[in-house]
Amino acid sequence: MGQVAIRAATEADWPAILAIVKPTLAAGETYAVDRDLDDEGIRSFWMMPEHEVFVVEADGEIVGTYYLMANRRGGGAHVANGGYMTALAAQGRGVARAMCLHSLERAKQRGFRAMQFNHVVSTNTRAVALWQSLGFEIVGTLPGAFRHPVHGYVDSYVMYRSLL
Repeated sequence: MGQVAIRAATEADWPAILAIVKPTLAAGETYAVDRDLDDEGIRSFWMMPEHEVFVVEADGEIVGTYYLMANRRGGGAHVANGGYMTALAAQGRGVARAMCLHSLERAKQRGFRAMQFNHVVSTNTRAVALWQSLGFEIVGTLPGAFRHPVHGYVDSYVMYRSLL
């Protein structure tokens, strides 16, 4: 990859974001979200008002997108949450790592004290290893909590990292 830039998503980015998010959700292997959402349903999920959405550009092309939000409200609002997706053609090129590092910095800027991923599918071994390499720990295992389209019922992990 050449020049990489991460910036806030704009309305003009929506077609490129959809091209990344749609096949990932349709595969049903990594997100606990309906696989058959139409384009507007996908937009409602990814671009919801609670999400601060970013895109990754490499050589003028959007190759990744992520969102950052508070994991919960009230007493849990100091913990961030995020979702990350990389274009199929850009996987294995450091896009997810760049997004996570960017999100950790953005979360600190926003005053979050920690980041938590609520539902990391255990069969998503590349993501689990990446998150662990960036300081996240598996703090809980949800036995059989995810119905994988190929592997059946598999565990999901709750992963956590302090930002202090």
